Amino acid sequence: MKVKKAWIPIFLAPAVILFLLIYAVPLVMVFATSLCEYKLTSKSITFIGLQNYVDLFQDPAFHTAFTNTIVWILIHCILHVAMGCLIALLLYKKPRGWKFIRTAYMVPNIISNAAMGMIFINIFNPQFGVVNSILKLIGLEELTHNWLMDTTTAFPSVTMVWFLFAGYTTTLILAQALSVDESVLEAARVDGATNFQIDIFIMLPLLKKIIGTTMVMAATYMLQMFDLIYITTNGGPGKTTTNLPLLLYSVFKSENNYGYANTIGVMIIVLGAIVMVTINKALKVNEEDY
Repeated sequence: MKVKKAWIPIFLAPAVILFLLIYAVPLVMVFATSLCEYKLTSKSITFIGLQNYVDLFQDPAFHTAFTNTIVWILIHCILHVAMGCLIALLLYKKPRGWKFIRTAYMVPNIISNAAMGMIFINIFNPQFGVVNSILKLIGLEELTHNWLMDTTTAFPSVTMVWFLFAGYTTTLILAQALSVDESVLEAARVDGATNFQIDIFIMLPLLKKIIGTTMVMAATYMLQMFDLIYITTNGGPGKTTTNLPLLLYSVFKSENNYGYANTIGVMIIVLGAIVMVTINKALKVNEEDY
């Protein structure tokens, strides 16, 4: 037995080394350089303590990006997941054509974000886009405008690019629902429970953990959302649709300020940790059932 255990560190070593090189060391460097004046044009790295964080919290662009990120996380974790859960419960009833609907609803999630962004640029196009064409067709031509470049409609328009496509959420929740013991539901029906009561008081509690998992996935997706926003609006007009990843990129690209950009990166990491711990605690995702 001792001989067998002696091999464990040897087999674990490659994975540990890769983890340290690819994740742990770069993560430490992000935190370390966020405390420094670190620019590509500078010959040296100067330690400045928390000055980058002071400047960040005084930056109006950060306030806008942070607020947008929080709002998108809430929309995605609550409304988006709720929509996916509702569709999963409807498909669980196995209506006519439910397998086709399940497959078709997943298709938009297979399309790359770059392609999806280009599709919605054309949908919201002010000259020949589908949205403005429908408004003209039904006699509401006065409502037509440039949806992605108007400060009043840019944020909801960008949100709609991904909001309606809850394929992964629906698939995960549906898979968990299909694994529920049918005898539990049958016992509830014998006791006189309606389908609505079964869904609310039996199915949803049984699906609580997978719902929590999809909420964590939704929050993670929003914290790393970059390409769709960059392609559709590039954070505009102004900073209306700028989020934290896009702000990090703009600081890095336009100012070559690695230290300040990494400060934003630290805020993304901290925000992600807070959101995930909150969801896990609220829904008890990691607790064992007894």
